[in-house]
Amino acid sequence: MFDIFEMTHWSWLILGLVLLVLELVAPITFFLWLGVSALVTALVLFLLSDMSWQLQFLLFSVLSVGSIFVSRKFLLRQNQISELPNLNRRSQQYVGRVFTLTEPITNGYGKISVDDSQWRVTGPALEKGAAVRVTAANGSVFEVEAAELT
Repeated sequence: MFDIFEMTHWSWLILGLVLLVLELVAPITFFLWLGVSALVTALVLFLLSDMSWQLQFLLFSVLSVGSIFVSRKFLLRQNQISELPNLNRRSQQYVGRVFTLTEPITNGYGKISVDDSQWRVTGPALEKGAAVRVTAANGSVFEVEAAELT
């Protein structure tokens, strides 16, 4: 039977591996640092072998909190400037482009065809076939203005 008051380096090693596997299942970079802290605790306990359970949990707690704070500070400091800032914001990729209306803009709304999909647009009243320039994207609705086809 498992006794929490008699944890060995094997117990911490198993806990660390379980936490690392949990990180693979739920990748939020939180369990990673808990798992690493448990593995370091296992290493320290292996090297020192005579450590009370209170000291083990204190070491694990300090390592966990410290590693989480250090990782957060390091990860938040990383300014990742992408060459494709709109990669996962599909509607933003179309701002500034010119398209042809597939349905006229009546009562403020119409449609354009972009590649293989239809997008709802809002703007001034224009006839079907008119050229429009996308000026903004609000969710899945484009704001458009009249434009010249080039």
